[in-house]
Amino acid sequence: MKEKMYCTAIVLSAGQGKRMETSTQKQYLELEGKPIIYYSLKVFEDSQIIDDIVLVVGEGQKEYVCEEILNKYGFSKVRAVVYGGKERYDSVWQGILALTAQQGYVFIHDGARPFVDEDILNRAYDTVIRHGACAAGMPSKDTIKLVDDESFTVKTPKRKYMWVVQTPQVFESSLITDAYSKLMREDSANVTDDAMVVEQMMKVPVKLFEGSYENIKITTPEDLEVASALLKRKNKNLGN
Repeated sequence: MKEKMYCTAIVLSAGQGKRMETSTQKQYLELEGKPIIYYSLKVFEDSQIIDDIVLVVGEGQKEYVCEEILNKYGFSKVRAVVYGGKERYDSVWQGILALTAQQGYVFIHDGARPFVDEDILNRAYDTVIRHGACAAGMPSKDTIKLVDDESFTVKTPKRKYMWVVQTPQVFESSLITDAYSKLMREDSANVTDDAMVVEQMMKVPVKLFEGSYENIKITTPEDLEVASALLKRKNKNLGN
């Protein structure tokens, strides 16, 4: 059996969450008594896969996060808290700059996805050691339509080829570092996720692995209601 490679989770918690329609950043809103960001940090903290965590926060949030989340809940794996940037890719880059020299694999995860779990992390690790670049996702339940600029349908792709992409997205350290280094020197306007950076900058295909239909991203008030229902069901099943 191969020796386990060193793994860092870069958890992104710098978003403004404008669609949540609240003055509090969405990742710090309470979900069943704890901030949303708590749940993903807890999974990475307890994981046998993850060795340390780099938490990326918004400007001016470091003191609050350290006192009210990291110290309060005892997240000892968080080795660095760094400020993010204007766009998501800026925040990922700041997280990459905080990686250690001994890096093996990097798990990049949206802090607003509280339902990542150890099974997903295990599937991610098994996939990245074989392919070097992978992302969580699930086959689309719906038919997808490609449209033109005026919203007329152009094409209906076969549903079996359509996946909804999630996080974590996981890469060899050198691959994701080189990809983002190149991105920061070139045009980054059309980048929407880390897999896209690797695909475009390095011409490396990204393998999708099964995440979970429950691995939702909390973006709107409706998402928060769904997340609350999911968490209540999960706690009930666990007998909590």
